[in-house]
Parts: sequence; C-alpha cells; structure tokens
Amino acid sequence: MTPLIALAFLVAVTLLARERKRCKGFPLPPGPPPLPVVGNVTGIDTEAPWLSYAKWGAVYGDLIYTRLFSQHIVVINSEKVAKALMEHRSHIYSGRPVFATTEPYGMCFNTVLLPYGPSWRLHRRLMHQALRPDAALTYRPAQLQKAHDLLLNLIASPENYLDHLHSGSTIMSTVYGYEPASGKDAFLVVIDKATQIISEDLRPEVAAIINTFPFLLRFPSWFPGMRMNGRAAEARRYAKDWVETTFQYTQQAMAAATFAPCMISDAMRKAEGNSDAGELTEAMKHIAATMFMAGAETTQSTLRVFILAMILYPEVQERAQALIDSIVGTDRLPNFDDRESLPYLDAILRETMRWRPVFPLCIPHATTEDDIYDGYLIPKAGSTIIPNIWAMAHDENKYPNSLEFVPERFIAADGTLTDDRIEYAFGFGRRGCVGKHMADASLWSSMTLMLAIFKFAKAKDANGNDIDIDGRMCTGVAIHPLPFPCSITPRSLEMNADRLAELIRASG
Repeated sequence: MTPLIALAFLVAVTLLARERKRCKGFPLPPGPPPLPVVGNVTGIDTEAPWLSYAKWGAVYGDLIYTRLFSQHIVVINSEKVAKALMEHRSHIYSGRPVFATTEPYGMCFNTVLLPYGPSWRLHRRLMHQALRPDAALTYRPAQLQKAHDLLLNLIASPENYLDHLHSGSTIMSTVYGYEPASGKDAFLVVIDKATQIISEDLRPEVAAIINTFPFLLRFPSWFPGMRMNGRAAEARRYAKDWVETTFQYTQQAMAAATFAPCMISDAMRKAEGNSDAGELTEAMKHIAATMFMAGAETTQSTLRVFILAMILYPEVQERAQALIDSIVGTDRLPNFDDRESLPYLDAILRETMRWRPVFPLCIPHATTEDDIYDGYLIPKAGSTIIPNIWAMAHDENKYPNSLEFVPERFIAADGTLTDDRIEYAFGFGRRGCVGKHMADASLWSSMTLMLAIFKFAKAKDANGNDIDIDGRMCTGVAIHPLPFPCSITPRSLEMNADRLAELIRASG
C-alpha cells in the first residue's frame, strides 16, 4: 500500500468515526451517495458547480450535505433557509472556512476571508463607518461624475468598452483618492491579474483538496498537476503590489498635500495621535484593498451582464429609453433625483443581478457550533456552508421562466416596484456586503446614463449580418460574461463628444 493510499484510508476512517460521534441521533442533511474517501462531489460540474447544486436541490431539497475528502459542505438552495440560518442564527453561521489556499495566494489581508473575531470586527466597524447608508450619500456626486466619464469614454472608443467599464468604477477614487486613467491603467492591470487568478483558483472544491493534502503545496510548479503552485506565487506578487503600492500612493499624496479626500485619508487623519494608530493604519490598508477587489469586480461584471441583456432583449432597452425620454427629456442627463420616477430602471437593475448573479455561490460561511435545523444536524467542525445564490435567483416558483430577462417581474400591478430587492445577491447576516448601498447607486447611475445616450446591439460581420452572442460566462468564485462583440452607438445622430460634454455641463 502506497503512503498516499494509506493516508486516504486513514482520512476516510477518521471521517466516518467523527460523523457517527457528531450525529447525536440526528441525521446529516440528504445528498448524493458518497464514494469511499473522495466523498460525494465526484459528479459535480467543476466549471459551474452552482448548476450541479441546483439540480441536486430538485432531488434532495433545499438543504444538501456533501463531502469532498475531509471537507464537509452544506449547500443551501433556498433563500428562506439561508435567512433562517445565516440571519436568524447569525451567531452560529458568521465564521469563514479555513482555506489552505488563502496564505499561498497572498489573501491573508482580505477582510472577506478573515475568521470571525476581533480583527474582523475592527475591519467591519471601519467599513460600516465609511459605507453606511447615510455616508454612502456623500459619494453620489463622484458616482455621477464617473458615470459621465464612462459616457465620454464610450463615445470616444466604444470598441474598448470593457476597459471603460473597469476604469469607470468609483471605488478607486472613493477608497484611495486615485483617478484611474482611461484604458489600461497600471494599477488596474496589476489588480486585474491578481483577481483573475484568485477568482479561478480559490474555489471551495480546490481548497478542500489542499486542506486534506497540504503537502501538495510543497511540490514544484513544474510537477504534473501542480500548476496552481506557480499561479499562487504569481498571485502573491500581484497582491503585494496591489495592497502596498496603492496605499503608498495615498500616503505620498497626503504628504505632498495633493490628495483628493478619500476613505483612507479620512481614516488616517482620525487615527492621528491614537495609541492604536498603527493597528488602525494597517487595518485600513487591508480594508482598502478588500473593498477595491470586491467593488471593482462586482461593478464591472454586473455592467457586462447589463450590456449583454440589453443586446439580447432589445424590447427591454427600448421601453427603458422611452421612459427616460418621457421623464427626463433630451436636454439634460438623468440624475438621482429622477430615480423615483423611473421604477423600470430599478427593475432592470434588479433583474440584471438576478438573471446572471456575479457571485453565484456567494462567499462560503462556516459554523461555530453544532446546529439542528428541520431535524438535520449541521456539524460544527470542518463544515463549509455555501449559499447557492444562483438557485435562489432561478427559483421557478418565485421567478417563472427564470432563464429569461424580464424586469417586469419586479413591477407591481400599480406600477410601483415590488418588495423584492434581491438582497440575497449581497450575502447574508453579519457577513453581508457592507457596501451594497454604494454599489446600488453606482450601478443605477451607470446603467441609466448609458441607456439615455447609447443603443446597444449586436455587431455586424463584413456582410452586414448580425454576429450571434452565446452569452457564455467565465468560471470561478466571481463570474462575468466572456468578451463578446457588440455595437455601441449614440441614439441620436446629433450626439457626439461635444454635444455630450454640453449635456454633462447642463446637468450640473
């Protein structure tokens, strides 16, 4: 018997013994039949595990138990169950799994991955101070300015729309006081590379293998199957540049008195003279990097989904533009004062987040003690809790024809918005997204202003025929539509860069 087989056998025996001890008369949630040692996730679609989990839900219910080697995984396919556990019992479900991949990939700083404890509470408090609902209102002028910049960039070079969506994010200026250059900004390139690797590699399925067999991290990257070790080293280099260089930029700008007020500068000024100033500064450095990673990725990915939807569902685009024209007119651009009069635009925003959620499996939670729900045991040690956002967003009982893009599902009979705000897209309980109010405003302003000025359509080939779009998504922790050709043209023949600049000035 080889050492690896012996180790695997020992793991299997240990797991069975622990499970019998934990059950205490209550069964684990149902799930697919397990195989020895490996567990019961061998049939999962590794490119889109959320789809496999959703299919399992049709067989086993809203709460599913599965195991990969030593990693216990409980999947939640229902919004109702997710709220019952992670919100109403948040003291049990606010932990994070211990991922053996976190340190090798340079992610120890990440607030999102911190265990539930003092460091996380400090991060959370500082983030809440900067992003609570009333504080988020102060960012609206900057959000409109960024949306205006996005329009100017799109009219100048619509073929580079992906770059414009990224550099148009308000998060960089809000957090660091840094204005990204249009196109491929140097800071954004580094952060993009780190984010891509991390999103693709830091899936629970990958972490479970490394957690069980940590010695794999010692293999050289050239060893067959160990490419991830080379990618981990690359991610560490990018992450260090991203955390340190961007923070140093703000510090240098503050020292030279050339900085724009931002979250970091405000926090550092408040920390001056405090006995714990060093701790607060280090926390702010890590919070800033976390916020940028989460905010930039979510915003640009959601806007990609939005553009895809407008192209594939032109009737939705036309209805929205007709409403904007009737409420706002053509002599100025929409602003936040118009939002209440444009409920269909909010419906489009909600449907965009529901149709193709960019975090289909959320970020996993972990239990801090044993729990019993609906007669099933959810064990403490080693349990990863995965809310399947995709399944919740495509619940046919709540969203008939869920694969179709239908904003009208969020409009009540009297023309007002329904109460369904797609809150699950921002996570659950104490681990929910603190920046959701800022993200909501940023997305609404960008979507509404783009619809006011541009028409989105399929690109044409050399013969003038439409180029079909398959709408495929990338895979990873965060997903977005793969690059697709499209036509982005001004709705008005009179619209050009000069006319657009006039409209921006007229809009204040």
